[in-house]
Amino acid sequence: MATSSGTVSIERKIAEELGVAERQVSAAVGLLDGGSTVPFIARYRKEVTGMLDDTQLRTLEDRLRYLRELEDRRTAVLDSIRSQGKLDEALETQILAADSKARLEDIYLPYKPKRRTKAQVAREAGLEPLADGLLNEPGTDPQAAAAAFVDADKGVADAQAALDGARAILVERFAEDADLLGELREKMWTGGRLKSKVRSGKEEEGAKFADYFDFSEPYTKLPSHRILAMFRGEKEEILDLTMEPDETPEGEVITGPSEFETRIAQRFGVADKGRAADTWLLGCVRWAWRTKILLHLGIDLRMRLRQSAEDDAVAVFAANLRDLLLAAPAGSRATMGLDPGFRTGVKVAVVDATGKVVAHDTIYPHQPANRWDEALAKLAKLAHAHQVELIAIGNGTASRETDKLADDLIKKFTDLKLTKVMVSEAGASVYSASAFASQELPSLDVSIRGAVSIARRLQDPLAELVKIDPKSIGVGQYQHDLSEVSLSRSLDAVVEDCVNGVGVDVNTASAPLLTRVSGIGSSLAESIVAHRDQNGPFRTRTALKEVARLGPKAFEQCAGFLRIPGGDDPLDTSAVHPEAYPVVRRILSATGTELPSLIGNSPVLKKLDPRKFVDDTFGLPTVTDILAELDKPGRDPRPAFKTATFAEGVDKLSDLKPGMTLEGVVTNVAAFGAFIDVGVHQDGLAHVSALSKNFVKDPREVVKPGDIVRVKVLDVDVPRKRISLTLRLDDEVTPGGRPERGANERRQPQQPRRQQQGGGQRRGGGNDRGGNNSNSGGGGALADALKRAGYR
Repeated sequence: MATSSGTVSIERKIAEELGVAERQVSAAVGLLDGGSTVPFIARYRKEVTGMLDDTQLRTLEDRLRYLRELEDRRTAVLDSIRSQGKLDEALETQILAADSKARLEDIYLPYKPKRRTKAQVAREAGLEPLADGLLNEPGTDPQAAAAAFVDADKGVADAQAALDGARAILVERFAEDADLLGELREKMWTGGRLKSKVRSGKEEEGAKFADYFDFSEPYTKLPSHRILAMFRGEKEEILDLTMEPDETPEGEVITGPSEFETRIAQRFGVADKGRAADTWLLGCVRWAWRTKILLHLGIDLRMRLRQSAEDDAVAVFAANLRDLLLAAPAGSRATMGLDPGFRTGVKVAVVDATGKVVAHDTIYPHQPANRWDEALAKLAKLAHAHQVELIAIGNGTASRETDKLADDLIKKFTDLKLTKVMVSEAGASVYSASAFASQELPSLDVSIRGAVSIARRLQDPLAELVKIDPKSIGVGQYQHDLSEVSLSRSLDAVVEDCVNGVGVDVNTASAPLLTRVSGIGSSLAESIVAHRDQNGPFRTRTALKEVARLGPKAFEQCAGFLRIPGGDDPLDTSAVHPEAYPVVRRILSATGTELPSLIGNSPVLKKLDPRKFVDDTFGLPTVTDILAELDKPGRDPRPAFKTATFAEGVDKLSDLKPGMTLEGVVTNVAAFGAFIDVGVHQDGLAHVSALSKNFVKDPREVVKPGDIVRVKVLDVDVPRKRISLTLRLDDEVTPGGRPERGANERRQPQQPRRQQQGGGQRRGGGNDRGGNNSNSGGGGALADALKRAGYR
C-alpha cells in the first residue's frame, strides 16, 4: 500500500525502521490483513516473513496502524484544502511529504476551519496591505501608513485600530508557519523544562506530592513516573505546572528578546536597524511568541510528554503482566486457598489437582472472634481429608495474621507436610463478581469464589488470571491516567502472546482461556466448551472442525496452539501444526521408526539433517522447529516452580537491621527501582542505583516480578515504614543507610523459616484488589507498592 506521496510506501518505511527487507514487511502485512494473528505468524509463517519474531511483528502492527491513520488524515487534509480552492502544487507536495501527524497538523493549521479570528476580521476590513507593507518596507512610518486605512464603516476607527488589525494578521502568519513551528518545538523540547509549584494553601492536602512542590527538570530527562505524578497533581488541583521554553536561571530577568523571538524575527526578516517600523514589527514578533506560539507549543509538548510517559508506563505494565502470567505454575497439586479477613473471617477453599472445588468453609481466627484453635483444627481436618500440599494465602487485609495462622498449622501438624505461599489477590474480587464466576461456580458465595481464585492462581497463574481484565490485575503504574485504548490494546497483546506461547489443553481450558487463543473469539470459545460438554473430550485436533462456526481459517489459526493430551495422535500434544504433519510422516519414514519411539528420542533426532525434509511448502525454519518439538513435545516455557526462603526470626519491620542479608521476592518493578518482599509484611525498595554495580537504565534489565533475589538491608525507617535494600551484597553499609561500593559484605547467617513463591506476588495494604489505590500520587500497583514500602 503506497502513501499519497507516491515516493515511499508504508511497507518500505516500516522496513527501514525495523532494519529488515521490505518484502518481509509486505508479507507480514498481507498475513495480518488476511486475518492472521501475530502469534500464528511468528510461529508458523517464518518462511513467509523471513523469520520476523513476535516483538518485531507487534512493532510492525503498531506502526502499520499509525501510518495508515496518518494516510487517512492526509487524505482528509488534502480534501479540506482542495475544497477551499487553496491547494496548489507546492502545498500538496509539502503535505505529501509530511512524515508525522504533528508535521501534517502544522501544515494544515493555516487552512483549518476555525472561528473568526481577529486576523480574519482585520483582513475583511482591508488591513492586509498595511501589514504586508510594514513587513516588506520597514522604513515606512507605521502611524502615517495606518492613517490611510482608517474607515469607520469597516470598523477601523483610527490609526491605532488599523495597526492593531495589521498586528493580528502578522501574529497569525508568524504563528502558523509550519517549518518555524517544527523548529521551535524541537528547540523548546531539547532546551526547556517542566516546572511545578504547590498551590497556595494546598501543602497539607497534597502532602503526597511534596516532592513536586518546587520542582524543575528538563523535558528530555523526565522519567514517565514523574511526568504522570505531576499531571496527576495538577488534575487534583494541588500543583501548578509551567512549560518553560528554556533553562533560564531562577530569578534572572530577561530584558531583551528571547532566542525564540529572535528566531521568529529572522524567519520573517524582522530586525532592529533603526527604521521607522522596526520597533512595531519586533512588538508583533514578541506578541506572536508570548500569546500564540508559546501557548501552542506548550500544549504540544504537554501532549508529547504525556504520550511519552504513557508509552513507558504501558510498556512497564505490559512487561510486568507478562512476567506475572508466565510465572512458574505450582502444577497439579491439591491446594488450599485462604482469603484473609478480620470481622468477616478467613474464607477457605480447597481445590483438587485439577482445580475442582472439593471443600470450602469460613474460619474466624482473628479479632473480634479470636477462635484460633478452632480455625487450626478446621484447616488441619480439611488438609488431611483432601491431601492438601500447598496453602495459597491472599495478600490483602489480614494477610500478615493469616500467614501466622498457616505457620502455626505447619508447625503443629508436621505430618501434613504443607508449604505455604503468599499469592497476589489483585483482581480476585473482580473475578468473584463476574458473570463467568457465577457461571463457573454458581453454588458458591462471592466471597468463597475469591478463595478459589487464589488457590487456582497458585496452581496455574496463566489459566486463572486470563479470567480477569488485565487492568484489574494491578501490575502497572498510574494505570488510571493512561489511555484506555492503548493500554487495553497492549495488555491484550501480552495476554495473547503468553497464552499462545504456553499452549492450551482444549479439553480442560475455560472459555476465557480459549478466547485468548489465536483465531478464537469469545463466542467461538463458548461453542468449543459447549461442544466439549455435549460430546465429551476432543480426541483429535481434526475433531475441532466439528464445532459450530469453527471454519478453516479459525482452525488454521488455533490448531497449533491447542493441545490434546492422551488423544489419538501423539502429535496433537505438541506445538507441531496439523498442516505440517506430513513432514513428520516423512521423518518417520526416513528413520524407520514409529512416532511413539521417535518422540523424545534426542540421539536420533539430533542426527537428522533438517535440510533433507525441506520442500516447497515447509522451509528450514519450520522443519527445525518440528525436530525441536519432537524432542520435547508440548514443553511448557515457564520456569520451574520454586519458593523463597524467608529468614527465621525476621517477622516484622523492627526485626530488620542494616547489614542483614536476606532472601526475598521481587513484587513489582518501576522505572526507579524494584520492590522486594523479605517476609516482614512491608515491601522494601531497592533503588535502581542499588540493583547492580553497572549502570542500569531499565531496572527490568536486572530483575522482574517474581524473581527470587538475595538482598542486603541498607536502612530501616520504622516510623515511616521504609526499608532500603541493595542487590550489591558487597556494599558496606554506612551510618545513614547509604552503601559504600566495593566493601566486603558482612553476612549474618539466617535460618530458614517460611516460604513465598516467585511469580509476581505482591503484599497488599487493603481491600483494593484491583490495584486502584491512588493514595501515593500514582495509580494501580505502583501506588500500592509505594504505599506498602512506606512512600505515602
